[in-house]
Amino acid sequence: MESVGQSLSTTVTALSSIHYFIEAALIALVVYLLVFRKKEKHSTVKLTEEQKEELISEWNPDPLVPELNYQELARKPKYVDGKMGKYVQIEGKEYLNAGTTNFLGFVGDNRIEEIAKKTIFKYGVGSCGPRGFYGTVDVHLDLEKELAEFLNCEEAVLYSYGFATIASAIPAYAKRGDIIFADKGVNFAIQKGLQASRSRIEWFEHNDTEDLERLLKIQEDKDRKDPKKASKIRRFLVVEGLYAKTADICPLKRLLELKWKYKVRIFIDESFSFGVLGKTGRETITRMSSN
Repeated sequence: MESVGQSLSTTVTALSSIHYFIEAALIALVVYLLVFRKKEKHSTVKLTEEQKEELISEWNPDPLVPELNYQELARKPKYVDGKMGKYVQIEGKEYLNAGTTNFLGFVGDNRIEEIAKKTIFKYGVGSCGPRGFYGTVDVHLDLEKELAEFLNCEEAVLYSYGFATIASAIPAYAKRGDIIFADKGVNFAIQKGLQASRSRIEWFEHNDTEDLERLLKIQEDKDRKDPKKASKIRRFLVVEGLYAKTADICPLKRLLELKWKYKVRIFIDESFSFGVLGKTGRETITRMSSN
């Protein structure tokens, strides 16, 4: 045992000596690099004024904007003269304007322009804050009341930004674990709302109620097999009254039949259909009320 102990002691002492030697060598190397190593001298050439001017004159910088290719040169841009109303003037000719959502012709209406000017002088150009804090004034409340009466509903809520309306309304109701049946043709604002909800999205073909019912039946079968889990799941249907991408009108009558049959809640984005469809501009909400 004593011989084993002496052997271990000798080994430890030898390792310690090697360790100290390595540390000393590293310290010596660092000192050499910092003190004794000569700095490399970089040769510098001084240019005369003539040489500098010659280099400057020979320098050819790349253009900030690349040159147009033949396809871009072939395009002839059109410039609109005047206001973007129902009709527009392009190079002296009058055209029907189908490139905006000014369906009701509000843009260019002198009566609306005069009221808008008076409103700006009284209230400024914006609410300057969120509705929940200091961004609400009397005209907001008056308009909400009139909209609720016009739509024959309990209340209406104004948003400061149209895009945020449906994008925030969907995740306000639909949460993780819920199911949303959405039309494949919905606009970008709806898509962002679907993402924010973190719900499971079931896409059906655009305006295809048969494909929608197929998905609803599949979910109904799943719910029947596991009623306990089904009781915790909420089901939503998301469509547009008038689709922004295609200008198609949703088959609302059939959608409402499926809504009641399969017990789903329905979101209808009327950003483009409100005030446009029907004699009074409220065809969608009228059909909803009648059901």
